[in-house]
Amino acid sequence: MTEVMSGSLKKSVFGMPSMLFWGFVALAIFMTGDGIEQAFLSKQIVEMGFSTSQSALIFTLYGVAVAASSWLAALFAEIWGPRIVMSAGVVIWVIFHIGFITFGIIPENYTMMLVMYGLRGFGYPLFAYAFVVWIAYATPNKNLPGAMGWFWFAHSLGIGVIGSYLPSYTIPHIGFTGTLWLSTVLIIIGGAIGVFFTKGNFNREKADDKPAIETMKKGITILFTNSKIAIASVIRIINQLAVYGFVVAMPIFLTSSEVGFTTSEWLKIWGAMYTVNIAWNLIWGLVANKVAWNKVVMWCGCVWCAVACLLFYYVPIWFGPNFWLMVCVSGFLGIGLAGFVPMSAIFPALDPKNKGAAMSIHNLSAGLSQFIGPVLAGGLFAIFGILGFIWCLAGLYVLGAVLALFLKVEQKAEAS
Repeated sequence: MTEVMSGSLKKSVFGMPSMLFWGFVALAIFMTGDGIEQAFLSKQIVEMGFSTSQSALIFTLYGVAVAASSWLAALFAEIWGPRIVMSAGVVIWVIFHIGFITFGIIPENYTMMLVMYGLRGFGYPLFAYAFVVWIAYATPNKNLPGAMGWFWFAHSLGIGVIGSYLPSYTIPHIGFTGTLWLSTVLIIIGGAIGVFFTKGNFNREKADDKPAIETMKKGITILFTNSKIAIASVIRIINQLAVYGFVVAMPIFLTSSEVGFTTSEWLKIWGAMYTVNIAWNLIWGLVANKVAWNKVVMWCGCVWCAVACLLFYYVPIWFGPNFWLMVCVSGFLGIGLAGFVPMSAIFPALDPKNKGAAMSIHNLSAGLSQFIGPVLAGGLFAIFGILGFIWCLAGLYVLGAVLALFLKVEQKAEAS
């Protein structure tokens, strides 16, 4: 099947494909609904009388589903088109979230919480990462970093900023369970906007019409047939190790007697990272429209994050529990994490004839980072302490900077 991309779809405003505007709006609303329980769900489960390890198992199974769905989302979008896959994501999310509340949370049934929340994990990647594929095909290659910057802006605005702060206003009025029901409303609104109001078709040109099984196979074999995709995968995993590792290690370190921050202060410090990050997702994306993508990842992403990781340890050790100084350090990390925005453009550019397969590896790598970060934090913290963990993490970002040297891609040509 061969479809011709509409020229109007390539128009952009500040790097955003104008025809996909409502898709970005939908993503921000959808991710707000998806992330709204992150600030309180583990606490709610423990307050029901379940152990911390039981709560952790629920999130672990959820993470397994997210990683698998992240890989499948791009492949399914390649086969059936992103609008259909996004629709499936909304339906799966709503069905299993309602099941999670009615059969798990309300009767306090641990088994049903485990099953329903785990299955819900297949929902959000199908919506969000299918839209990434839509962006990859709808955007001229040279403008792709800017467009991906808008994706991560909307994603982080929803899950990292609004989704984190909204519960502080809703819980006092409608409680934990009421806030969970509110997230269902947000998912339906965001999903409807994304599916019904995003303009244009998923237009692409393919040299041949591959069977679905070939597309699925390519989502695995591309790692072995394209060495640059494999290198990019490692960098994409390294990308968010600080995000998922710090949420395990930093509350222990910063609120210890050695440093002296309160838990409330730590949460505000960490929130500053997301607040700064959303703006710099756009800035680094637009910068990458003008300069080499891999250099932005190398210097503004990897090297920047390596320095930020060290600052997270040495600043509180040197200056004590200085809240505003640590807010600046957290914001500094947010800027560095945004420096990885061009990775979402590099993957499809490395194999323009198999964009769906390339993006599936991008998405899978993001999911794997969600596992590896906490594992590194737990293991290294236990063996080497906080200082050893910090230096190992900084070293991984330096490794990413070296690997980024091998990811130079052609930026001028249109993606085919």
